[in-house]
Amino acid sequence: MATMDDKVVLLDTNVLLSATAPFRSLHRAALAVINDWPNQGLVLAVSSQILREYLVVATRPIEVNGLGLSTEDALANVTAFRGRIRLLEDGEPVWDRLRALVAAYGCKGKQIHDANVVACALTSGVTKLVTANAGDFNRFAAELELIDLAAV
Repeated sequence: MATMDDKVVLLDTNVLLSATAPFRSLHRAALAVINDWPNQGLVLAVSSQILREYLVVATRPIEVNGLGLSTEDALANVTAFRGRIRLLEDGEPVWDRLRALVAAYGCKGKQIHDANVVACALTSGVTKLVTANAGDFNRFAAELELIDLAAV
């Protein structure tokens, strides 16, 4: 079991997307998280799932709610993020925690993606998640502190 670290904050996919896209309403808040929080002693983290989700939306056409970036630009962004953001471990312990969360909270369908984000965080000892979609994670509020990007 990982030791809990209240100085590490997991960033949801929408934080990375908002930081990338100036037209998104939470662009400035996302940039503040990525640029300012490390200077305040916080360590930013993501999971491999969050990076995959970023690539999916970043390369999807704007007409279907994507950012319309080229593959090269999206990958360059991920490389830049990774230079500043810790990648949490994924593997069997995360899988075991995911199964337990799905069973405990009765997760179905797309909710399992959110449960996996939580499983990865908790397995790594991370207890804070910053997101623009706190409602997606409310069921896990007893496990994880939710930080609303709009309130940053």
